[in-house]
Amino acid sequence: MFKTILAVLLIGTSVYGAGNTTVPQVKKVDNLKINYPKSPVKKDKSKSDSSRVWIPTMVTGLNISQIAFSNWTQGGSNALTWTVTGNVGLDYKSDGWMLRNRAKGAYGRTKLGGQGYITNDNELFFENVLSYNVGWATDPFFSNTVITTLTKGYNYNSSTPVLIADFFDPGYVTQSLGFNYGKLKFVTTRLGLATQEVFANKYRQYTDNPKTPNKAEAFKLETGFESVSQAKVHVADNILLTSGLRLFTRFENLTVWDVRWDNVVAAKVNSFINVNFNYQLVYQQDQSMTTQMKEGLQVGVVYSVF
Repeated sequence: MFKTILAVLLIGTSVYGAGNTTVPQVKKVDNLKINYPKSPVKKDKSKSDSSRVWIPTMVTGLNISQIAFSNWTQGGSNALTWTVTGNVGLDYKSDGWMLRNRAKGAYGRTKLGGQGYITNDNELFFENVLSYNVGWATDPFFSNTVITTLTKGYNYNSSTPVLIADFFDPGYVTQSLGFNYGKLKFVTTRLGLATQEVFANKYRQYTDNPKTPNKAEAFKLETGFESVSQAKVHVADNILLTSGLRLFTRFENLTVWDVRWDNVVAAKVNSFINVNFNYQLVYQQDQSMTTQMKEGLQVGVVYSVF
């Protein structure tokens, strides 16, 4: 019986082999595609990463006005005025973070006739703003602002100049934490909780606490709200208007606000000559109970880096 079953299997296998005459072909090695690992491509370090960039800006100017007379029968007095200004910025962008740094300084002197020189401009302003884009309508930010004079400042209202300020005497330092809105093309604005420190040395009328008549403090700490808005508008191809408004109020008296409004209209005559009109309005009770204003029209040489 076993021999019979074995014979049947051998016959079936032979018949199947005879009917299936196609022999499978083996691919040649030459036709095989071998995927070798690719060598890593080295990054060109000469090309800066667009997501992490430093953006510097600088505008400096020297403005001089001079007139002299000799045997001039129509009258007049010799005069010389000069002013040096500088506005420097350095911004950094990285993965949603934005760090803006601004420094502004101005110093000038005027000599009229036989009188000595008097100071016509004397200011130092420094600001840092760190913000992060979280995808909201507003971005959280932290800012630090410093305002002081560059050197000695005098009051010339009387016949004898009175020294009323010096470098960081007083000095105003403000930190603010809040939200910034910068979706508009020409305007940015921010609002936050703020602390303001006022430092003084000799001129403690800016830091003195009226509640302690027997002591003149050299330091004052204030807390409240700070609002800063900035606008930059191209009025024409060669005319730029920049405006900045800073407001600060204290929790102890929310009805009184410190106001600082800076405006500059710059007209570019050519690549190195500008005409600038400056208007500044300041209201701050610890400095003066009345509004302060400063205006100037200057024509001078300007050097800028964009």
